[in-house]
Amino acid sequence: MTAPEAESVRVRAAAARPSARRAQAPVVAVVALGGALGATARYAWSLAWPAPSGGFPWATFWTNVIGCAVIGVFMVVITEVWAAHRLVRPFFGTGVLGGFTTFSTYAVDIQKLVADGRPRTGLAYLAATLGAALAAVWLAATATRRVLKGRRP
Repeated sequence: MTAPEAESVRVRAAAARPSARRAQAPVVAVVALGGALGATARYAWSLAWPAPSGGFPWATFWTNVIGCAVIGVFMVVITEVWAAHRLVRPFFGTGVLGGFTTFSTYAVDIQKLVADGRPRTGLAYLAATLGAALAAVWLAATATRRVLKGRRP
């Protein structure tokens, strides 16, 4: 095959498949929409339950723990029970829960506690969030599997 023929084959093949950008556009859109919803919910939660200066940031702590528990339930349901539409996981898992939970606020909260002269509280918050979030996702996934196993014929 000559160089012009090879180029012609490549051009036809590229034209035959949809562009990667076009194929990913719906995924990006649902992640953005879900992220906006999740971040709005997190922000509303933090306004309703503000952390006092130098105090333990309970709103962020519970946001991350609850979000991890929900992702544990969600992942079991969509991977083991329900054949979800291809956009459900990016919308809810990545978008909503990614926007709702917050590693950046968690890190800033730790930095503020240390800067306010509360390094022990910062360290406790760091460890408690990590432990509680991991426990929440594991417990929620395990409980969901048990509940669903009991319901199957």
